Amino acid sequence: MNVEQFSEREGQHARRFEYDDGTEIVADLGVGVDGTVDVLDDAVIVITEDGEQLELDIPETGAQAFIKNGVLTIELEDEA
Repeated sequence: MNVEQFSEREGQHARRFEYDDGTEIVADLGVGVDGTVDVLDDAVIVITEDGEQLELDIPETGAQAFIKNGVLTIELEDEA
């Protein structure tokens, strides 16, 4: 799933922000949604409290991801 596919899901919105030193993807999972997030080489996997699993493809660059208050944030380092 990519950012555009994620945004097409009912009630979920995602935005991509480009900065000089990297990219940030911010996705609204919904009010009160919490879960876990893991970063693999080329994917971010989110498992919500109710067992829904989402997988977002990312480039194989350094990445960090976290969920807070129902908002998933993925920070991608700029390729050097």
